[in-house]
Amino acid sequence: MTMRQRPQRQLTGADHEVLARVETLCFHRMLHLGLVDPVPNPSPMSEAEGTWVREHAWHGFHHHIDDGYAWGFWRWAFCEKGTCWNCLAGRCEWCMHRQKGGPDRCDNTDWVHNHRGLPVARFILRPGGEPCVWWCRCPCAKTGPAPARPERGRPKAEAAPAAKTRQQAPATERRQASLFETELTDL
Repeated sequence: MTMRQRPQRQLTGADHEVLARVETLCFHRMLHLGLVDPVPNPSPMSEAEGTWVREHAWHGFHHHIDDGYAWGFWRWAFCEKGTCWNCLAGRCEWCMHRQKGGPDRCDNTDWVHNHRGLPVARFILRPGGEPCVWWCRCPCAKTGPAPARPERGRPKAEAAPAAKTRQQAPATERRQASLFETELTDL
């Protein structure tokens, strides 16, 4: 599948202030879902029209979830998600999509909900079958050999012996992989 790479959004000072006010748990969910720096597609609806829809057409359950995210939850398609949490932390060797072997794709369906928030009908978003895809927006390579992992937190004089580091590396990689699997299945 050919990916159309859209640019990575650079957060402004105002964006950082908004994120600083987000509760820690919500911020971690935003990191996991790529919603710290979403990149919006052009919309036929103005922001004022979107505000009207949210105020008059959305039910309480929409607001309950959407309000926990700095820039909302229901407003973003997969292709509008931003940078994965590892790349935001400067750990491109652990890019989420590199670890998973590819991008996240939606299944082209959503649900129509009743006034109580219960799903009542399946809604097919793209009847042509084309998936909506989240590919981490960091410009780092997502395929091929992983970039070298920088040694962090230790002064050079205290670096672990090479033999010990080689023994620990597989265990560390397994632990990191298990964390990814756990986090992904918990959503």
